[in-house]
Amino acid sequence: MRPTPTRASLRDAAEPTHLCVSVSLWLIHLWLIHLRVLHNLCVLDLVTAGEAFDDFIFFDLDALPQPGHELKTNAFVRTVGGGAVITAVAAARLGLRCAVVSGLSADAVQLLRRERVSAQNVRRRDEAAAITVALSTRRDRRYVTFNGMNERLSRRIRTVVPRLRARHLHFAFYPRPCRPWIGVVEALRRRGASTSWDFGWNPALARDPHLRPLAAAVDYLFLNRDEAVLYARQSRLVPAIDRWRRSPRPVVIKLGADGSRVVGGGVDVRAPAARTRVVDTTGAGDAFNAGFLVSILRGDALPRALRFANRVGARSTRFAGGIDGLPERVW
Repeated sequence: MRPTPTRASLRDAAEPTHLCVSVSLWLIHLWLIHLRVLHNLCVLDLVTAGEAFDDFIFFDLDALPQPGHELKTNAFVRTVGGGAVITAVAAARLGLRCAVVSGLSADAVQLLRRERVSAQNVRRRDEAAAITVALSTRRDRRYVTFNGMNERLSRRIRTVVPRLRARHLHFAFYPRPCRPWIGVVEALRRRGASTSWDFGWNPALARDPHLRPLAAAVDYLFLNRDEAVLYARQSRLVPAIDRWRRSPRPVVIKLGADGSRVVGGGVDVRAPAARTRVVDTTGAGDAFNAGFLVSILRGDALPRALRFANRVGARSTRFAGGIDGLPERVW
């Protein structure tokens, strides 16, 4: 006859089973932590989507040439520019994990690889990259741009955005048209990603009836002095700022030597300009954008973010072009 199992023998038999269950649960817990870590590593801090250019910059000019006159100089640099590239490189040097979506030339791709910035190139091999020629004095600058594939950039970026994973997406191009981008921005917000936009100077954009709804949809809108006046449909800065003050979300206005200011969203914050020795202001606004976003993504309040952005933008003007002056550390 088989012996009748006692309580002690039943308990002893159950202990290995309990142990196996406990070990399994612990392994599952560790695996979930591992997956969470991998997810966090895969999610970038910042993705910039927008225009890129091969820049040809004549800098440190005493004055701009008069009509019909030729100006000769040895102060020239060829580099890579555009808001998407400069903002991403600046943020990467300051410690963020970044990627760029743009129509990139071979030089731009090589630059981003050196800077450890991921790149998704939407330019096809048979398409020309955009080119900008800049004439820059210490106080002013003039541009002439060959658009290249940037004419088709807005539509291509819109097909890529749904696959992007980042804490923040910064757009730096002229949306043609604005209306479909409102839904794109709202979808990103539902996924937990914040957004910002720098439209640049585009007079045709001021006539788009959906500009204001798009500007109100992003978490941060970046404008310089002239753009603030243009897109507010005003003739002077003061009434333009009054118009932007009614925006439901913060509008960041870059004022050059007068510093910067954030209005809208119930705030009105100012920060003085940082002092520096200016060589060339090309790309300073895009560097400012990077400094602001780096600070915000680190959890800083608006006043500190503005001061940090001013310093990053100022540091970028110490060298010609939009890349060489970008700092790795800012005090």
